[in-house]
Amino acid sequence: MMTVERLEEMLKADSDEFLKFERIENKRSNRPDLHAFLLLDELCPGTTDMVDAAEHDEIFLEVSLEDLAAVITEEQVIELIRCGVRMSYDSLAMFA
Repeated sequence: MMTVERLEEMLKADSDEFLKFERIENKRSNRPDLHAFLLLDELCPGTTDMVDAAEHDEIFLEVSLEDLAAVITEEQVIELIRCGVRMSYDSLAMFA
């Protein structure tokens, strides 16, 4: 089980995997944002919109970091990074 701190650390780090969607082998979608949404919904199912808020060119995702850390693997975090998911403030976020 991953800690919230480790999850945040991985998502905040400068990574050569950021936006390297072509490196994902088993794509859930050909669209990076949709792939990330589907993976997050698989890991932390919900009934509300995935996009919680938007500001300027950034969207914030409605996923609890505590719930996500309890189920995600390091490989799946890298997959999210390859889709453009990162930390902004205390939330998962993506550039629009």
